Amino acid sequence: MPESTGPAAPSETIIAQRGDSVTSLSEDRGFFWETIWNHGDNAELKEKRKDPNIIAPSDSVYFPDRILKWESRATEAKHTFKKKGVPATLKIKVKRLGKPRESEPYVLEVDGTLISGTTSSTGLVECDIPPNARSGTLKFNGGKERYAISIGGLDPIETNAGVRQRLKNLGYQILSIDSPIAANDAKDAIKRFQYRANLDVTGDADDATRSAIKDAHS
Repeated sequence: MPESTGPAAPSETIIAQRGDSVTSLSEDRGFFWETIWNHGDNAELKEKRKDPNIIAPSDSVYFPDRILKWESRATEAKHTFKKKGVPATLKIKVKRLGKPRESEPYVLEVDGTLISGTTSSTGLVECDIPPNARSGTLKFNGGKERYAISIGGLDPIETNAGVRQRLKNLGYQILSIDSPIAANDAKDAIKRFQYRANLDVTGDADDATRSAIKDAHS
């Protein structure tokens, strides 16, 4: 057989949606994310966003032709093929009443797969997941405590949605990311964050506040 038969899928430019990342979009289309992130046609996106997991809705991501490759193998025999690539790593810090839930057993369900583990001394849940996973359920106490989690790319911290997403993940009350009430809702959360971070309490997401939110979230 020939080594290849031409494109399995033609090149395309994808307009990102909320929750997309270069990592998830690449996995969906059968590419290594590094191939797409380092492609010359995505150089402007890479320079602007810096992180393949943080792109904004309406960002354009270019995907080149995907080429099929054929491998010759003997008939009437069993062969094993191993998919290349690496999983994504999910990291979540879990707290109760402001204190880390340390050394607690948990089960994370993602796309029908159950992942068991124990939180760290800082309440950290860290495990490998599929790069294109979108949601999951984190369970404690044998499933009696369940937390729905959204998995996916964040909006850039320079955007209002990016600020609100991170504050919500940090435990601040954010009822909506994009609704008409989101601005007032976020203003109160920003004030509370600024007070705890010893910043000027204005309710406005200035550069210092955005930087502090980003550091606290990471």
